[in-house]
Amino acid sequence: MNKNSIVLLRTLLKSTSQWNIYKYCKDKKKKGRIIGNFIGYSILYLCLIAYCIGTAIGYGKMELTEIMPANCAITVSILAFIFTLFKTNGYLFNFKEYDMLMSLPFSPGTVAGCKFMYMYVKSLPWTLSISLAMLVGYAIYAAPAIWVYPVWLILTMFLPVIPMLLASFIGFLIAKVSAGLKKKNIIQTILTFLFVLAIFALRFAIEAFARDDEKLNDALLSVSDTIKNIENIYFPAKWFDEAVVQFSVSDILLLVGVSILLFAIIFIPVGRSYRSINSKLKSHAASRKYKMTPQKSRSIENSIAFKEFKRMTGSPTYMINGGLGEIFTILIGLAALIFDIDSLIAKVLHDAPVTKEMLYPAIPLIIYFLIGMVATTAITPSLEGKNYWIVQSLPISKKQLYHGKMLFNMYLTVPFAVFGTLCLCVSAKVPILTALLEIILMLALCAFSTAWGCVCGIKHMRLDWENEIEVIKQSSAVAIYMFPNMFATMALVVLVVILGMYMNLNLIIIILTLIVSLLAWLSYKKVLRLTM
Repeated sequence: MNKNSIVLLRTLLKSTSQWNIYKYCKDKKKKGRIIGNFIGYSILYLCLIAYCIGTAIGYGKMELTEIMPANCAITVSILAFIFTLFKTNGYLFNFKEYDMLMSLPFSPGTVAGCKFMYMYVKSLPWTLSISLAMLVGYAIYAAPAIWVYPVWLILTMFLPVIPMLLASFIGFLIAKVSAGLKKKNIIQTILTFLFVLAIFALRFAIEAFARDDEKLNDALLSVSDTIKNIENIYFPAKWFDEAVVQFSVSDILLLVGVSILLFAIIFIPVGRSYRSINSKLKSHAASRKYKMTPQKSRSIENSIAFKEFKRMTGSPTYMINGGLGEIFTILIGLAALIFDIDSLIAKVLHDAPVTKEMLYPAIPLIIYFLIGMVATTAITPSLEGKNYWIVQSLPISKKQLYHGKMLFNMYLTVPFAVFGTLCLCVSAKVPILTALLEIILMLALCAFSTAWGCVCGIKHMRLDWENEIEVIKQSSAVAIYMFPNMFATMALVVLVVILGMYMNLNLIIIILTLIVSLLAWLSYKKVLRLTM
């Protein structure tokens, strides 16, 4: 990075720093929200650190200490690749402050490289949480030499660079292909969806191939051999492993040198096309064949829901995060109808002694785990951003506004949720009465997701964002909605499966429906109080 890049990066970090805002802001409510964000993220980091330390200790007790460095490199790389792939559109392309940045005396390549480094710096806390936790576990069981610690820490800073660059380049190709098309946002979203689905399909294809090959299957039965096989494919993990274990200077230089060289190589074509891609993504095509037709009359709530639909389809980042669960629901539902449900259960649960009858009461919760982990109502209040004053000036009440936002989330989730539940019920041969009760439970879960998401979205509204990713993926509203919801759903799946062995299935579903309905009603009443 040159001097201009460092100046620009420092300015971006200062302008978006929550600590900087807290230090100079005089608004007590905003300071309270920032403190809440710090506490929430601290809890998340501590949970991640505890999980990684526990994993490392497990490897140590299984006498697999030698694979800890490679496992650390692989884990960091996978997370860096996935998170960057979903953030590329919002950070590198089509971002809100584009016009301001491009008016500064910096080249397009410098701006693009700086935005990448900004994305890298923002992801460092997650990377360091994983790496430092695994280093603690490795230190406990391997008792390495003193030089291992600085080498591990220094190379950790370079571990996420290569996967992030690869994900950014894929995002660049997707943006470049879709930028010149009329429905650019939809095309960009579809291409990203297809790439994500291809990754999952490749994973299952490799697993199926491995099971067909007896020699490969024997090798994959060993965790150590599996890690070594991955190292032979993904060289950065091998370089990190050998640098830490053997103090290989050549591997240290390879990891550092390739990261820097790849950064320089990738941002040459990105810089050349950067201005044209962003200009095309921000432009809107006008149809020459447009004809004035009678305008449809909608209620206020339906009009707001339609506005939210247009907002979602206009943002690839929003569509990917808000619609990925629905896509997976369709795929799982179709897979359940096409393939034998017992074989699917055995494949997903790795031949665990679980039958389809045991999963009857958990079917709505399984679908909800896909549908309900992201609620648009946790996002849309903050997405109004600096245009919130326009919404406030409209001749509608806050109650009508949030009714419309909740209505859109119900329109989005209910059809997919019912479809997925019906497919699993038909495939598992669930009795008609039980299937009907499960659909009712599914509707209650969608209502709870909508109302609880709206509570989180209103209470933790953030309007001073500069990039929509800060609202869609990194806001406290999304975190507070998602994590308790996710863990509670996982716990409920286990609980209802266990209870299903001793209680009537229909009774379990009815009790669960009543509890969820009560929570949905209480959440809705809370929304009404917040709108007063």
